[in-house]
Amino acid sequence: MPTVANTQQLTFPADFLLGSATAAYQIEGAADEDGRGPSIWDTYSHTPGKTWNGDTGDVAADHYHRLDEDLDLMASLGLKAYRFSIAWPRIQPTGRGPANPKGLDFYSRLVDGLLQRDIAPVATLYHWDLPQALEDEGGWTNRETAYAFADYARVVGEALGDRVAIWTTLNEPWCSAYLGYGAGAHAPGRSDGASALTAVHHLNLAHGLAVQQLRAVTTNDPQYSVTLNFHVLRGEGEGADEAVRRIDALANRAFTEPLLRGHYPQDLIEDTAAVTDWAFVKDGDLAQIRQPLDLLGVNYYATTTVRLWEGVTPRQNNDGHKDMGGSPWPGSTHVEFVAQEGPHTAMGWNIDPDGLEELLLDLHTRFPDQPLVITENGAAFEDHVSTGPDGGQAVHDPERIDYLHRHFVAAHRALTAGVDLRGYFVWSLMDNFEWGYGYSKRFGIVHVDYETQRRTLKDSALWYRELATTGSIPLPGTRVG
Repeated sequence: MPTVANTQQLTFPADFLLGSATAAYQIEGAADEDGRGPSIWDTYSHTPGKTWNGDTGDVAADHYHRLDEDLDLMASLGLKAYRFSIAWPRIQPTGRGPANPKGLDFYSRLVDGLLQRDIAPVATLYHWDLPQALEDEGGWTNRETAYAFADYARVVGEALGDRVAIWTTLNEPWCSAYLGYGAGAHAPGRSDGASALTAVHHLNLAHGLAVQQLRAVTTNDPQYSVTLNFHVLRGEGEGADEAVRRIDALANRAFTEPLLRGHYPQDLIEDTAAVTDWAFVKDGDLAQIRQPLDLLGVNYYATTTVRLWEGVTPRQNNDGHKDMGGSPWPGSTHVEFVAQEGPHTAMGWNIDPDGLEELLLDLHTRFPDQPLVITENGAAFEDHVSTGPDGGQAVHDPERIDYLHRHFVAAHRALTAGVDLRGYFVWSLMDNFEWGYGYSKRFGIVHVDYETQRRTLKDSALWYRELATTGSIPLPGTRVG
């Protein structure tokens, strides 16, 4: 699909946050250093057959040991903000108890380094690396994990709550619950629909409790948020509306309704009645969950096409995730996920910038008073490093530039249409451990040679530097460098 041409420079507001994002387990490495305890992703990735090539995050991009180098790299790109996650087992090795001083010190140095470079720190408390000790007690199926998370939020808030600009409680709880406890495709690798729905609620509860703890201890008037990976759904065939409704309930409204409106959708409860009776929802929980949010984080990569399965032909399962035998769709296994037309990224995800605009407009319509921020958008492609006669390296990635350009244009259209959009974080700052896909997929705008840990700015990084420093989307064909 060709680049969307625009002959007029599109500019974002002066206070619009243009940043990039990472996650702790995907980049830090130092998995057993300085008091860090094991997480469910350490256990899962070290289990044969769970990740591509048996890859683990033991070293990843070695960010833990290359902090200053990476901070200088961010500054060189003109980032206005950096969204990172804090590894819970680096702070509380078993998920409870006093803070590990060396763990807190690392993130304190990270935050200070960002501020020294005029980059706003955006901290995510949970990007999937649950301490293994808590999983041994039931993980997110155990209600006590939500209270442990609230205590963890308090500990981190007390340490960093005078400097962090934006706090995000959870990243993509859909993945944590449904892929981790329903599909078996993510850590901890369980495959049980009732467990997945229980995890949904306990993650929602953890969010609400954590926001309250953060508000009690922070001192610099930060903003509070949660990040959801929204499914932009397309229906196909007879019963298309029903297929869309069911998946929308599981994927989207299971989070937006309790978080923003204080209730679970009745159709979700009815759809899953044969899976669970929802007895894990206790009196008072929904009031705890519904906390005012300064920002709602929006992660978007692709659209999803669904239809009702007639039960005869092989069921299509093109939902964008690895098939490990379980289902991330409890109560709706009669819905199938149809392969979508290209073009596609290296993940097999379709490229549809219009879906981002549609999503932003829809959220604005349903929650008109809720400011939004795009907390992840980006693409994996097959990158190749070229070396010049002087030994300099380059990665020419025009497909990624085209992808980002078209999605930024879509976001700008939504902004112009009245959506209260406050920022945009490109995923990802650097190549990293891509969960079940190991090191086989590269999302970064910065290339990482995993053998030498050499960082190389891809052409997309140079393109994004132009955008971040000027606030204007470079016109197609603009020479950047």
